Amino acid sequence: MTNTDLLARITARPDVFGGKPIIRDMRISVELILGLLAQGVTEEAILEDYPGLEADDVRACAAYAHAVIARDTLSAVTVGE
Repeated sequence: MTNTDLLARITARPDVFGGKPIIRDMRISVELILGLLAQGVTEEAILEDYPGLEADDVRACAAYAHAVIARDTLSAVTVGE
């Protein structure tokens, strides 16, 4: 899966968490997943705790963080709906 495909999993809606990036319109924020990874929580443990998530969702959070830091285009991230 390419970074563009991964970034397509990240959305932002003004009515969910004040427009913060979320995963596939779920009420799970990119910030939450990145915070868990930073604390050393494994991908497997995250997927166990959040059964609606897929491994590509966790990778999408990392791709999103990389795109923001690298100042890549975020055209795949949609706002709304």
